[in-house]
Amino acid sequence: MMLPRVTPKLVIAAAALAATPSSAYAHLVNTGFGPVYDGATHLLLSPEDLLVVLALGILGGLRGKEYGRSVLFILPAAWCVGGLLGLMQSQEIILPVVSTLSYIVLGVLVAADRELSLNVVQVLAGAMGLLHGFLNGSAMAAANLGASGLLGIAAVAFVLLSLVAAFVVSLPQDWTRIAVRVAGSWIAAIGLLSLGWLFRSAA
Repeated sequence: MMLPRVTPKLVIAAAALAATPSSAYAHLVNTGFGPVYDGATHLLLSPEDLLVVLALGILGGLRGKEYGRSVLFILPAAWCVGGLLGLMQSQEIILPVVSTLSYIVLGVLVAADRELSLNVVQVLAGAMGLLHGFLNGSAMAAANLGASGLLGIAAVAFVLLSLVAAFVVSLPQDWTRIAVRVAGSWIAAIGLLSLGWLFRSAA
């Protein structure tokens, strides 16, 4: 039996399918180790959140050390603030289209590799953190995880951002930069496919 050849299009399609939100948008998993670990696992199992963290890490790394450091501290802090606001909600807030658009925008910015001011990148990091933190917080309020779950998310986001941004900053300024920009285009492509799937499901 012949197996199908793995192509970039096949990988993107599979990733988009995995990233497509379903009725269980929160992806909250009970690890058995407490709410902090549940929150950490949540980020790793939520493509719409994970791709935002990865894209911002790449974007900050492409622009340099100062940008990378700003993203590293602003995103987790804003995530916690948004999460605390989300915890005040009486029910889970689900915005799949907005979540998908957020990492499409970041993927396009990475792929374009245009000069952005430090303030613009900081505002992006803050806005993404507030948005996704708010959605996570509302989900955790419904699941009774509380602020401890947010702490787990922020910790994992901090670690991932530091690793991704430091890796991108360390790359030489030649073909490797193009490879990183291609990763951004893949993130945008995954978002576009997920967005199409959302509208198709709603039709």
